[in-house]
Amino acid sequence: MRFPSALTILAIVTVAVWILAFVIPSGAYDRNADGAPVEGTYHRVDSGQSFVDRLNDLFLSPVNGLYGIQDAKTGRVGPSLAGELYGSAGVFLFVLAIGAFITVVFATGALDRGIGLLAHRLRERGALLIAGVMTVFSVLGTVEGFAEETLGFYGLIVPLMLALGYDRLVATGTIIVGAGIGVLCSTVNPFATGVASSAADISLGDGIVLRFVMWLVLTAVSILYVVRYGRRVQRDPSKSLTGFLPGDRDHAQPAPTNGTGGPREADPAPGPPAATDGPPELTGTHKLVLTLLTLVFAFMIFSVVPWSSALTGKADATPYGWELGWSFPQLAALFLVAAVLVGVAARLGEAELSSTIIQGAADFISPALVIVLARGVTVIMNNSQITDTVLHSIEGVVRGAPSALFAVLVFVVNLPLAFLIPSTSGHATLAMPILAPLADFAGVSRAVMVTAWQAASGWMNLWVPTTAVTIGGVALAKVGYNKYLRFVAPLLAILFVLICAFVAAGAALT
Repeated sequence: MRFPSALTILAIVTVAVWILAFVIPSGAYDRNADGAPVEGTYHRVDSGQSFVDRLNDLFLSPVNGLYGIQDAKTGRVGPSLAGELYGSAGVFLFVLAIGAFITVVFATGALDRGIGLLAHRLRERGALLIAGVMTVFSVLGTVEGFAEETLGFYGLIVPLMLALGYDRLVATGTIIVGAGIGVLCSTVNPFATGVASSAADISLGDGIVLRFVMWLVLTAVSILYVVRYGRRVQRDPSKSLTGFLPGDRDHAQPAPTNGTGGPREADPAPGPPAATDGPPELTGTHKLVLTLLTLVFAFMIFSVVPWSSALTGKADATPYGWELGWSFPQLAALFLVAAVLVGVAARLGEAELSSTIIQGAADFISPALVIVLARGVTVIMNNSQITDTVLHSIEGVVRGAPSALFAVLVFVVNLPLAFLIPSTSGHATLAMPILAPLADFAGVSRAVMVTAWQAASGWMNLWVPTTAVTIGGVALAKVGYNKYLRFVAPLLAILFVLICAFVAAGAALT
């Protein structure tokens, strides 16, 4: 038995929504000048769709999800209509572009070697090794959704942790929790924040201050949690939740003491074991690639942040003259150009660079198609005019609810959805068309809704068995999934409370 993929789940959801559209009555809200629904104006309407029309919508849902056009007068979406783009073609190309860029960076070997070199240099300082690796993974997670890529680092991190007297759970927590917290607190992660912001019709940079502070706090808490457990195991190996496999303790260095029997961080046994022999030093090319990588993501953050609003605290502040206000078309072009620049800097050669870019886009076709399928579901709901009916059914619950409570409820409600749809991109595209106007009714910033939604998705993906990052990680580390759950459960509870506090405070302040 295997849990179905996100594509299969979304195909089932598409058919289910299409069937429900025959039962759910059609309705609509009056719209304001910005096209947002006006609270309290819901009324029943006749969709005017025949069975053949509905069948055509089901058949064309993936096509409409990619490049469906919304007619300005009727509001219907179709591939041959005239109006504004309703499909997710912009986001689709952006995902492929960033996939090409990331793949080119990995093809140079710079990122792998950089992380490996960091781990090797900190191999004699256990707490710093844990903090350093978790911080790097968390940074990569918050800016580009670094998750599946962590699976390649178990062969390096596990022997290092064992050599320092830790167990395999410390290595597992360092990798899974490190990257997972970054994704949970995504600041500009294109696969979470980017897709959700696009679906909510806001800028990628909206709400970045709240998300950044949240990332700082949750990353620090997670590092302290893993370090605390590691020190306990280092002092008393019998406290390990997972135990040790034959050979795990052969090269372990005893925890140093401060002369009174207490632990201290200093001077481990001389000579690291062979398993911890580090990678070669970074070459000039590797340093250039890592510099370009940093500059590209720094420029992306600069280009999408609404600086006037962020610096003044006013949502309607007039943009500064130097603000770029970029969105997905410009960002897609940025990462395609950056992929070429990195390839040229690394001297990959024309043939290798071309094939790597194509392979990178191919590797990311799955999340791109998930976005298309999820958008196709919203097209079916739009054309059958049941979206506003679903929104109206929730309006009564929202009306009068404190904004802080509403934000927490959005986080909680999205937890089971994150289990069913582990793809952050698909989950965002499916949920945000409902959550965004709902936030307007509750008087809560749409940016806070994005933060609450991605926190729910990230929190679940730290432990659910439907993600390759978790299941693959514990398998590579040779740690039982039940042991990992026991290890991470207290941290999940702490994170749950902190997330609720952050989204509640964000809703109240905005």
